[in-house]
Amino acid sequence: MLEQIADTASAFDSAANNYDGALGNNALIQRMRGKLIAAILRDTPRGARLLDLGCGAGIDAVDLAARGYRITALDSSSAMVERTRARIAAAQLKEQVQAIHFGIHELAQLDAEPFDGIYSDLGPLNCIPDLRQAATQCARLLKPRGKLIASVIGRYCPWEIAFYAARGDWQRARVRWSRDAASVPLGGETVWTRYYSPREFYRGFENEFEMTALRALALFMPPPYLIHAYARAPKLFAPLQFLDDALGSAPLLRNTGDHFLMTLSKRE
Repeated sequence: MLEQIADTASAFDSAANNYDGALGNNALIQRMRGKLIAAILRDTPRGARLLDLGCGAGIDAVDLAARGYRITALDSSSAMVERTRARIAAAQLKEQVQAIHFGIHELAQLDAEPFDGIYSDLGPLNCIPDLRQAATQCARLLKPRGKLIASVIGRYCPWEIAFYAARGDWQRARVRWSRDAASVPLGGETVWTRYYSPREFYRGFENEFEMTALRALALFMPPPYLIHAYARAPKLFAPLQFLDDALGSAPLLRNTGDHFLMTLSKRE
C-alpha cells in the first residue's frame, strides 16, 4: 500500500506544472469545483478554519481564502504543495493559507486545533488505502457537528462506459468496477485509484458521520477528459448542463456520474 501511495504522489509530482490548465482545471472540472465551493459556502461560515485534503495546485484553497476562509492545505505530492505555495504568494494570501507536504494517510500525525470544516475535491480520498482510518482522523480533527464535504470519483459513470465501449476498449470501460485499487495512467506514471458508489464511500464514514447531502457531478455532462468534445460546441451541451443542475440530487440518479459530492456532518 505504501508503494501505491508513493507511485500516486510521484505521478502528481510529474503533472504538477500542467495542473492549472486543461489537465486539472478545464471548463468541465471548473463546473465540478464550483459545486464543491457552493457547498462549502452554504454549510460553513465565512472566516471558518478549513482543512483541505489533497489540495493539488491550490486552486480551491486560494479561492476560499480570498472569500475569507482560513485554510490548511495538505497534499502528498511535494510538487503540488510548491504549486500551491506559489499560488498563495501570487494572491498575497500567506496570512490566510498554509500549505503542507502531508498525506491524507498520515492524518494521525497531524497536530492541530479542531477545524470548522474539512473538504476534499476531485478524488484525493479515492487514492488512500483506508477510508475507515481517514474517517476516524477527520472526526478527530473536526469540531462537533463540523462538516466534511468531499467530491469523490464514482463507480458508475454512464459516459465512460459508453465512450470506451464504443471504441471496443472493454477493459477501460469497466475499470471502475474493480473492488481493488486500479492503476490509472497520468503523465506516463500510475495513480492508484479506488472507485466508490456513494453507499460504499459512506460506509467508511458512517460510524463518525451522518450524511446530510448527496448529488451527482457530471452525470449528463461528459467527464473532464472529454473536454475536447465539449470545447468544440459548448452550446450544444447547455441542455445537459441544465439536467445536471436540475436532477443531480434526484434519488437513484445521484448514485451515478463521473463524481459525486457528499456532505457529512460529524456525529455528536
